[in-house]
Amino acid sequence: MGSTSLRAQLWRDRLAEWWAGLWRWVLLAAAAAAAAYIILNQGLENATMTAFALAGLVIGAVLTPSVPLAVALMSMPALFIVQRVGLGAGDLSVSDFALAAAFGCAVLLGKRPYSRPLRALLWFNLFYQFTTLFTVIVNPYAANTIEWVHAWVLVSGALIVGWALGAAGYARLALSLLVVAACAIAVITVIQGGLQYLTGNFSPVYVSWPFGMHKNFIGTALAFAAIVVYVNPDWMGWNRALARWALALLVVAILMTQSRQALIGLILAVVVVVIRRRVTGRSRLVLLLLIPAGWLIVTMVADQVASQNEFNSVFQRLNWFREVFHYWRESPIFGHGLRYWYNETAVPFQPPQAEMEVLASAGIIGLIGFIVMWVGVLVVLWRVDPRYGTIAVAVVLSRIVQGQFDLFWIAAQVSIPFVIAGICLGALDREERGTKGEPDAAHARHPGASLRPPSRAATPWKETR
Repeated sequence: MGSTSLRAQLWRDRLAEWWAGLWRWVLLAAAAAAAAYIILNQGLENATMTAFALAGLVIGAVLTPSVPLAVALMSMPALFIVQRVGLGAGDLSVSDFALAAAFGCAVLLGKRPYSRPLRALLWFNLFYQFTTLFTVIVNPYAANTIEWVHAWVLVSGALIVGWALGAAGYARLALSLLVVAACAIAVITVIQGGLQYLTGNFSPVYVSWPFGMHKNFIGTALAFAAIVVYVNPDWMGWNRALARWALALLVVAILMTQSRQALIGLILAVVVVVIRRRVTGRSRLVLLLLIPAGWLIVTMVADQVASQNEFNSVFQRLNWFREVFHYWRESPIFGHGLRYWYNETAVPFQPPQAEMEVLASAGIIGLIGFIVMWVGVLVVLWRVDPRYGTIAVAVVLSRIVQGQFDLFWIAAQVSIPFVIAGICLGALDREERGTKGEPDAAHARHPGASLRPPSRAATPWKETR
């Protein structure tokens, strides 16, 4: 075959591939548009967000034959969307909806068997679920049972989703999607904060577009992404300069929110990262930069105490603690039930502290399970190879520290760190099995790829052992 005819054949193959891809995406867009049109015509609450959630699920389902974990991958950015979808009594957020869809995908299409560290984490969470089952039995109402299942999915479900992505070779892509979503929120926060500062208003930034986000959600969620880009492990293969810019953006946005629990959690996570690494000039510099952040936290708290304003966050929390303590004493062993504040008019608020919430909800038995679970989780992750375990233990520790100063059982703020931890454990297991390199989907499309040695450029991390 001559060079001209060979070139023509290559162009015909390329055009055929382009046309197939274009046709596939046209079908995806049509399916997504149809789902959006149907939902928007139903007059549901938050119909637009519901339509986007279902449209994303449709696209992921269509891509599943070629990318088995497409639904789980597409759920990564959606984990940051806390707006509710109008699907009735379940009162799900988009984050919950995305996690549930990803969990179903991970259970059906994820790798087996699970590694020992992951199994240990699942058992610790199961122990906590067992201790809270008593309050579900003693306090029979719908929200109690629903929240019991919900709490299990937020921890074990998130771990399994992350594991499936990491074990399938999607660790870099999945974490990149999480970081990009966080950076998008950070950009919006910085822009809105800058406009707010121009008017002379230096109060905490609450994002109002594209949907409302509380300052504490923004701060805590962005802190998880900041930890990931700060660690920037070699197996991720990220550009260092780009990671530094992303870290700077995320930290600025966190400071603009003035979320104290996010800053405290981030500070302790950075300390853990430095401890698990060799002490370097960069590590010492970062520790010095923590001093202004600590000073900012102390100053904000001192100002609120000095103001003697009984309605500020410090004094309001103290009042809430007293109310919750007195309410817990009415049922100290089994508690009043998960999400009891939906039914209780005397104490109609979620306790703003992790252990106090569990104590009032599930009693002393539930609190024992909660403490055992968290101690066990942190010990297991601490023992994981630091190349993979550092991110995992840092983000999970950051979450439990955040929960000492504000609401704990909040969908995205619990699921995101456990998804990240699961991704790290899955990536570690993939390396230990000797299946580094391209994701499994690439081998499904090109069966012969597994017979070719991976090129140096295709390997997303450098081997340091």
